Amino acid sequence: MLYAQPPEQTCDVFSVVPDQLRRHLARSYWGDANKPGLSVPSFLEGPVFDPAGNLYVTDIPYGRIFRITPQGEWSVIAEYDGEPNGMKLHPDGRLWITDYRRGLLALDLAGGTPEPLLPRRNAEGFKGLNDLCIAADGTVYFTDQGQTGLHDPSGRVYRRSPDGRLDCLLANGPSPNGVVLDRARNVLFVAMTRANAVWRAPIMRDGSLSKVGLFAQLYGVSGPDGLAMDTEGNLLVAHASLGAVFVFSPHGECIARLKSPAGATVTNLAFGGPERRDLYITESSTGSILRIRWRAAGALV
Repeated sequence: MLYAQPPEQTCDVFSVVPDQLRRHLARSYWGDANKPGLSVPSFLEGPVFDPAGNLYVTDIPYGRIFRITPQGEWSVIAEYDGEPNGMKLHPDGRLWITDYRRGLLALDLAGGTPEPLLPRRNAEGFKGLNDLCIAADGTVYFTDQGQTGLHDPSGRVYRRSPDGRLDCLLANGPSPNGVVLDRARNVLFVAMTRANAVWRAPIMRDGSLSKVGLFAQLYGVSGPDGLAMDTEGNLLVAHASLGAVFVFSPHGECIARLKSPAGATVTNLAFGGPERRDLYITESSTGSILRIRWRAAGALV
């Protein structure tokens, strides 16, 4: 829990969704359910970089994938009937996407229509996939959040092995969202948004989770969203209502607060730049990409 304000730094605005790509008067199922009565011209999530330094982000309500060049130029590389949320670059060279409506998808970097990889599990639909992380060997961990919360702690965390095997590692999550591995691949961290918490889940030798505990407790009307890890073992947590990324040491002490100069809906984050020390952050209420130089590089699992 945060008992005192940690040291603060303020991010810069790298780029903003161009007006011609904003849908000011459009309606969507996602917008009506999550932002009732409000105009939602875009809602950014899932930042990830390609080897050329281009940044890709999702636009959940309108099923769009944006590419942003290092110069801040935007283009739409995919638009389809879905609700893409998390996104990571897989070792196969494609963008893997957790889509709330369509399950697990893959998209070529050139764009087009995402390919379904895992729309259902054992013929049963998911609650609503949210985010993912991918190890170097192609193992994928992803969260199935849906509308779970403290009233219904039945959210799930899955692992998809490179051979296609699917294991449910956790089935009692109150809103599992962002997910990341530590550098040794021994611990999985999961943001539990509607519990305003981050869980720490040690991975046993047989691949199961055990001794799952509370790593960080936050506050606010929303909660932790996207997660990232740096090379010092610090956990960076995007908070979707406090307008900041909170940085926690490996021992769980909050050591920094990286503030948004735009809106308060800080949803996700990714390291980029030549040394992977530039942190790029999606602020979804204003359609902004924030940027800040961090003291350590982003970890490669």
